[in-house]
Amino acid sequence: MALLLHRIGRFAYRRAWLVIVAWVLALGALLGAGLGLGGQLQDSFAIPGTESQTAIDQLAAVFPQTAGASAKAVIEAPEGDTVESADARAAIEDMEAELEDVDGVASVLGPFDEYAGDQISGDERTAYIQITFDGQVTDVTPEMLDAVTATGAIGEEAGLAVAFGGDVFQETSFGLTITEVFGVLFAAVVLIITFGSLLAAGMPLLTALVGVGAASGGILIVASFATVSSTAPMLAVMIGLAVGIDYALFILSRHRNQLARGQDPEDSAAEAVATAGGAVVFAGLTVIIALLGLLVVGIPFLSVMGVGAAFAVLIAVIGAVTLLPALLGVFGKRLAPKPGSRAHRRANAADDGGKPTMGRRWVDLVLKAPVVFVVLVMGLLGAAAIPAASLDLNLPNNAGTPGSTQREAYEMIESGFGPGYNGPLIVTVDITQTTDIFDDLDAIGARLGELDDVAYVGEGLPNETVDTAIIQVVPESAPDTPETKALVEEIRELAPSIEEEFGTAIAVTGYTAVAIDISNRLADALIPFALIVVGLSIVLLLMVFRSVFVPIKAALGFLLSAFGAIGVTVAIFQWGWFAELLHVEPGPILSFLPILLMAVLFGLAMDYEVFLVSGMREEYVKTKEPRTSIVHGFQHAARVVTAAALIMFFVFFAFVPEGSGVIKGIAFALAIGVAFDAFLVRMTLVPAAMALAGKAAWWLPAWLAKRLPDVDIEGEGLRAHLEQEEWAAARPAAINVDDAVFGLAERPIGPLSVEVPAGGVLVVRGDAVERRVVAATLAGRLAPVSGRVAVEGTPLPTGQGRVMRHVAMAEVAANAPTGTTVGELITARLDATRPWYRLGVSASQVRDWTERAARALATGAQADPPARAAALRFDVDTPLASLGAEARTVVAVAAALAERPRLVVLDLDDDPSGASAELWSALAAIVPASVTLIVGLGAAASSPEVSPALAARGIRTLEPVSRSLEAHR
Repeated sequence: MALLLHRIGRFAYRRAWLVIVAWVLALGALLGAGLGLGGQLQDSFAIPGTESQTAIDQLAAVFPQTAGASAKAVIEAPEGDTVESADARAAIEDMEAELEDVDGVASVLGPFDEYAGDQISGDERTAYIQITFDGQVTDVTPEMLDAVTATGAIGEEAGLAVAFGGDVFQETSFGLTITEVFGVLFAAVVLIITFGSLLAAGMPLLTALVGVGAASGGILIVASFATVSSTAPMLAVMIGLAVGIDYALFILSRHRNQLARGQDPEDSAAEAVATAGGAVVFAGLTVIIALLGLLVVGIPFLSVMGVGAAFAVLIAVIGAVTLLPALLGVFGKRLAPKPGSRAHRRANAADDGGKPTMGRRWVDLVLKAPVVFVVLVMGLLGAAAIPAASLDLNLPNNAGTPGSTQREAYEMIESGFGPGYNGPLIVTVDITQTTDIFDDLDAIGARLGELDDVAYVGEGLPNETVDTAIIQVVPESAPDTPETKALVEEIRELAPSIEEEFGTAIAVTGYTAVAIDISNRLADALIPFALIVVGLSIVLLLMVFRSVFVPIKAALGFLLSAFGAIGVTVAIFQWGWFAELLHVEPGPILSFLPILLMAVLFGLAMDYEVFLVSGMREEYVKTKEPRTSIVHGFQHAARVVTAAALIMFFVFFAFVPEGSGVIKGIAFALAIGVAFDAFLVRMTLVPAAMALAGKAAWWLPAWLAKRLPDVDIEGEGLRAHLEQEEWAAARPAAINVDDAVFGLAERPIGPLSVEVPAGGVLVVRGDAVERRVVAATLAGRLAPVSGRVAVEGTPLPTGQGRVMRHVAMAEVAANAPTGTTVGELITARLDATRPWYRLGVSASQVRDWTERAARALATGAQADPPARAAALRFDVDTPLASLGAEARTVVAVAAALAERPRLVVLDLDDDPSGASAELWSALAAIVPASVTLIVGLGAAASSPEVSPALAARGIRTLEPVSRSLEAHR
């Protein structure tokens, strides 16, 4: 991966304006399409497979009038007056008449209508009108809502207070307030302090804002075709902004340090993208995987939120490794710290020289008494997690934001009727098996009314087909209280006895029941999801650090910070500590907050772990000194990790004071989680625990080491590749081999050395197995065991893919298939290697290479006129079986050359007659002077030196012998 990122970084640096224009066009296209399609956000908390959702789906089918969007017009009479007065009653009935005339309104049920329920409060001061629309919430236009709210003027003119509530009045738009802008400003201040440069500080902000804009446009496009909650884009903005700044910060910090040490700007940008960018890609993928893990919970709205946030992280990663190096290319050397500046001194300071940095002083303090710091951190986070034991989960209620008409209606209902009237339950009754419908419905209603916490039970209402009835049950408690949850469970426990007594199955649904079902499912999924995330972190870190202790310690630290953050969130958002200070209304915790926190915090925690511990591992590999490695890795990463964590904290926390009710708790939990994980776990617990573990921190069983893939996150393989690339560039040749060992470690061939000029001939002479292994390695099909090998300036094995594109294998068929023609063989090779945009193989190309093969054979047969005449009769329809060995060899080389390679590999069998002077002359005629030829020969075969044309190109010879065979001899 490091090599691929290196190439991407260098390309973006060299083609800076092309990359920038591509980003501008992509941003414009996504935002333009998202805004142009006019997708609407909708808070739909559906959860397939639960009793409440099944009942809702059934009602939509058998009770279509209950499936439409609804609203309430709440009317309150002045103190000392009632809604029963003549003036108030007349005004309410006039409002009903006006509402019935509003376009899109299906039905209106007033408090004085014949079938009205309990729509007048006990003190007769408050009443409400029930409004049902034709379509769903997304079908209700702003014009319809304006027409509905305009009817309130009738009541207000009569001296009544009027407010409107219901799901259609939920605020589903999203936007940034001044406090979120302050969060970005705080992030800018941190960047300026970190870099000491306004120019450098602006780059992470720019890339993050571009990424957030692109992600928001993509989410709005999806909202045009699917249900997207209003929380999804805000969550994507918040996470995308935070990780976008941090990811660019890591790469830019590496780049500026390298510039301060005198590295060329282009090389520095490519190397920074390959090394720091590799850690960014790893961290981003962990966040994306964790967020996509929300899909397994099986809750649609949560899945959409997870996918939206994952998309924002993906855009942030792509921006960090493409747009950022393009900006580095635009500004070039201007980003280098000035000599003598603090940034320049820090980059060039030795580990033990000069004034120690704050990071060095902190790690020295921690390592003086690591046991104390381990106990202290675990104690603090353990204490912070205690409130999590009383975690109460629920979905947001329909109260609306303070100051909105929805909030006014909610509070008027609560004060006039009771809190339960804001979240009535709907009990569906299957009446297909009863003959005494109304008596049974009355009896069922009476049974429901005997339950605790029931304020009101409405009359049973059958549908038109008399197969399903509904009964409204109003709790005494608010929709999001534990008492209401208990009532739902009691109704469900009552269902079997009702079905046994009356033969009628019942189910409970409604917004409150759905919210309870979602909260229960999320609570049940929390522990399994945490175990999945922890297991994933252990596997990923095992591959990265090749250690058992490091991933286990990282996973336990993540759990400490996650549950500590949940505990603090419970104390403030549920218990009400400092609620007024943070503009928080105490209540249940958002049901999907804990699982979302774990998904996001997991990736961020692994991010900090990689940046801190990768430096420690790199130093330990060199020195084998565990304590020195901890100090070295920590002091070089502490500043950038501190800056990244502060930026994350400020960006997240900025959404708390004035954020919407849903996003407020998520933002707070993420901010606290980042602070706990970065400063307590990664920067205190990690060095202390690593010091206590000593060399055991890097222990890995040998059997596991063999099975784990080598994830080069520090770029060690890249540095080796660049050194080999520099070595190859200093020796321009088609093939460079320097003390290279081929084959397998247990059966090595070599060491061998050779240098073949472009257009030359390399003869690999010896045993068939040995020579074919060497040829396959030079063709990029096998990796060398050791030493240095470069083909066309590309080192092996790191450049195997590129070498394979430049080398063609000429496959000589000893026994050609019956019926296969020369043209079919060449066509097959051309078809296998043609570009994707070409629909087929050109017949003229096939004829051209066939004629070239025929002319080459004729050239080789100059001394034999009959053979020359037979060669000239050679065409595309000539069967391969009719050709001799030499002719089949030339045809195989022609088919390989049709791929337009720079090198051709040809292996002749061990028959000495197979490599005749005529064959060498034919090969000299068909192989262009710019193409290098690699030929495998048996020990007794004639050399290509018999052809003056080939000899003039330059012939080199290798005689590979495996060490085991050599020892045997």
